[in-house]
Amino acid sequence: MRRQVLMIVAAGMTTISLAWSTPARAANEAEVVAEHLIELVKIGSGVVSEHQATINDAAKAEKGFTADFVANQVMERFKKQTKIDLRIPNVVPQANYYLALVEAERNVVDEAQPVINRQGVGFKGFLHAVFARRVGEHFYKKTGVRMKLTGINYRNPNNKPDDFEQEVLRMFNDPRHPKGQAYVRNTTVDGRSVLRMIDPEYAVASCLSCHGVPKGERDIAGIKKEGWKEGDLAGAISLVLPLKQ
Repeated sequence: MRRQVLMIVAAGMTTISLAWSTPARAANEAEVVAEHLIELVKIGSGVVSEHQATINDAAKAEKGFTADFVANQVMERFKKQTKIDLRIPNVVPQANYYLALVEAERNVVDEAQPVINRQGVGFKGFLHAVFARRVGEHFYKKTGVRMKLTGINYRNPNNKPDDFEQEVLRMFNDPRHPKGQAYVRNTTVDGRSVLRMIDPEYAVASCLSCHGVPKGERDIAGIKKEGWKEGDLAGAISLVLPLKQ
């Protein structure tokens, strides 16, 4: 079952031109693609989080946390959640987008192998948030689709929210907004028709060692903790998907 998404169509926009089908169906298909791309990033980030102790194991050299391992985990979990098997060529018309994102995840993990496998060093700095940011950068170069982590209390300047993202993050912080509901709008960016989707993320127990209490205390990376509690809004994944003219 697809998660609930709040759909807002920008004023004055009456058609969306995608090559896939008629305008009405194209809007829905673009929304599905955006949801799936965000899900692929969330799955990959989850794999990194689950193996953080292994990545930071100073006693072990080769960790087995390879690009192939991560890609296989991502595709297997994506199949379980969506019934889409990315190992089958042309499984869906938009598979090229999905495979490009999996390849971006592979590239990021492959590039990080010297750090991941460095013996004698504990904290490597290769966290799920770092992984997601780098994946977004690779994916943008491959496809022109923008994807990033963002939040009100961002740590990396590349994650700074733009005006649109700030507006949506404020909405996510409003207790009247249904928790977990993504926000999507058809609009324009740099003169191009795009679909923008922002999916909220909430603090879980594994986040609190770096972002929890006491607020202001330095975490393992030397950065001041934000004082989050489990269930607090941690930020969002923001995606900008160009619509074909």
